[in-house]
Amino acid sequence: MSAAASFYDLEAEKPSGDKIKFEDLKGKVVLIVNTATHCGMTPQFTALEELHKKYADKGLVVLGFPSDQFGSQNPEDDAGTAEFCVRNHGVTFPLLKKGDVNGANTHPVFKLLKSEAKGLLGERKFLVDKNGKVLHRYAPITKPDAIAKDIEKALAA
Repeated sequence: MSAAASFYDLEAEKPSGDKIKFEDLKGKVVLIVNTATHCGMTPQFTALEELHKKYADKGLVVLGFPSDQFGSQNPEDDAGTAEFCVRNHGVTFPLLKKGDVNGANTHPVFKLLKSEAKGLLGERKFLVDKNGKVLHRYAPITKPDAIAKDIEKALAA
């Protein structure tokens, strides 16, 4: 995929093998988050689920991109990751296949998001507006509820 691709040219694979085509997200506000099951930010799953439940019917899509790239913080396979997230945090928003968010094998979604929203290497949460433009890039320690005001603004636009 070329670096010039638009957000809506991208897709991501679910653990089932089904694809989420980002062109189907036109008109939605999308929160893309790099996740892990065993790190200091793991409690964010509960807060992300709260955002999902609060805003999904208003047009928010939360997408979780698990990665085991940072010190084995997500050692489970895709099925184990989903089971952990449902059992411990009640997650119902889509979790995608595990992949890299940095380095030579960076998932095309993260390549594009990071190229459009420059920031620090550790910032792996992105808010995308209804037109596929990256609005904000957040640090891992940014709590999901702190993103709510930006989500509300984007949904109202």
